[in-house]
Amino acid sequence: MRFRNAALLAGFALTQFTFSRAQDAAMKLPKTIVAGDAFSIQTTGSGKAVLYIVGLGQALRRDVQIGESASFPTGVLYNAGHYLAILVGPSSQSTGEFDVIAGARPETLGFLAKPSRLPVGLHNGISGAVYVFDAYRNLMTTPTSVSFELSVPAGAVQSRSVTTRNGLAWTEMDSSTKEGTAKFVARVGDASSTRIIEEVPGEPCRIMISAHPNGNKLEVQTAPVRDCSGNAIPDGTVVTFTQSFNNTQTTVDVPLKEGVARVDMPANKGSRISVACGVVAGNEIRWNGGQ
Repeated sequence: MRFRNAALLAGFALTQFTFSRAQDAAMKLPKTIVAGDAFSIQTTGSGKAVLYIVGLGQALRRDVQIGESASFPTGVLYNAGHYLAILVGPSSQSTGEFDVIAGARPETLGFLAKPSRLPVGLHNGISGAVYVFDAYRNLMTTPTSVSFELSVPAGAVQSRSVTTRNGLAWTEMDSSTKEGTAKFVARVGDASSTRIIEEVPGEPCRIMISAHPNGNKLEVQTAPVRDCSGNAIPDGTVVTFTQSFNNTQTTVDVPLKEGVARVDMPANKGSRISVACGVVAGNEIRWNGGQ
């Protein structure tokens, strides 16, 4: 029994000694570090040790003298995230945790805008999303104001101001009433990004045709074809002419040229001629030999 008690006391003493030695190497960590900033970690104890810092996408190793500060220069630790620090001494080990946070100054923007081409006059037809990053490409999750501007030559500028949420700001814009190349700009402080969006004419608003005799033919011609905002429909757009006569129907597809479509059709008295472009139908002419 005495031998057993002595063994237990010896084991307890050894445990206490080991625990005491484990406290020899210790360190004081900052709670947070700004990405890319210089920092230091104060150690206590004596002897030599190895300091490991491990996090998402980064790992550092540094030989240190216990009892002195381990200093790290600017730009060494730059990936935002949660880190584990491990100080390994000759007979003891100390661990701790800290966070690396994104810098406070926006440096770059991830700007997504769509579509790259759309018709004029669409409400909320253009959308833009912005991700805000610091100088080390860390997503800045603190609320940040983002300004959006959409402009076209000789047109009014649309502006929006949106505060980021979890690093993202999103908005919608109307396409303008005039065709042209629009500049879509996102800006945060001195950081900006630009996207180009082509705004093209919409569907024809109305199509009008007229007919004039030319021998035994009719010259059928549209008036200049425009959308509802007055933009000229692009050349090459197909216009369909249809002539109905004696229960037969003849169809001719003609591309616009200089904004107008022309075609020669038989001058059949009593025939009806109509026109359409896409889903838009125009007027109808009933030909009675010029009367």
